[in-house]
Amino acid sequence: MKLHLFANTQELLAAYASFFIEQASTCIAANGRFNVVLSGGSSPKQVYELLASEPFRGRVDWGKVYFFFGDERYVPADDPRNNALMAGETLFQPLQIAANHIFRIDTALSPEDAASAYMDTIRQHFNGHRMRFDLVLLGLGDNAHTASLFPFTKVLQDKKMDVRSVSLAEEKAVRITLNAPLINHAKQVAFLVFGRNKALAVAQVLERPPDIQQFPAQLIQPKTGALHWFLDAAAAMSIEKAILRTPPIRLILFAGRKDGLQHPKQHHSGTDQKNTGENLLVVFRQPEGQINVEILLLRIGIFPRH
Repeated sequence: MKLHLFANTQELLAAYASFFIEQASTCIAANGRFNVVLSGGSSPKQVYELLASEPFRGRVDWGKVYFFFGDERYVPADDPRNNALMAGETLFQPLQIAANHIFRIDTALSPEDAASAYMDTIRQHFNGHRMRFDLVLLGLGDNAHTASLFPFTKVLQDKKMDVRSVSLAEEKAVRITLNAPLINHAKQVAFLVFGRNKALAVAQVLERPPDIQQFPAQLIQPKTGALHWFLDAAAAMSIEKAILRTPPIRLILFAGRKDGLQHPKQHHSGTDQKNTGENLLVVFRQPEGQINVEILLLRIGIFPRH
């Protein structure tokens, strides 16, 4: 797992968009196409707007990108809450993406039929080959849900790759979602989380003992792919303490600006570093054989002092 931390939301969004571009370019160069699963809600909207603007839009051959959705609200296609509608307005229309490169979840069907039809669509797209997305974009709810994998729902027990309908009694709503096994089959999975209101959920998912019923995002653990968490300082403010006290983490400081890193200085975890205000790159790495955690900060002092 890799944690990418940034001092503010603007830097976070730009980095997330750059990560998308890098993955797309790499996959297109290697395989001639890029299969990506988009997330819904308000968090990715600004990323889609960035991708549709310069300089990002000119860095990808968009005619070789195929778009899917991680989940969808069971609302009409023209409902403002519809994830595909938002992506269409912010990404597909500005980039003039061809209709046959966009795979929407058909909410004109019943929830169960919509889920089944979408799984068939995925199978047909991969045409007998391994059903493995190149990149899955995810967000995180303040109740630790991701996609539409909500606490204490039956879909959390799934063991085989599928698309499922999910009834949410508290919200009096129904959603369609890729399940965890399908997401975990991806080559790259990248969470985007920002804001102080998400700090508790982030800490619960990353630090609490496994409890998938209460913290469904803990289910997201790619089998052979890579897992990334992109966070701003506000969303990450509650996780620093536990990470720092996990020995023997190595802390490497590269003094200098982010465009000219030099003179690495090594420290062991627990070292009290004063906030110099410099732009620094900080990497925490656990021993081989454990989970690799890389934390990229643009400022050493973005976390509150204890």
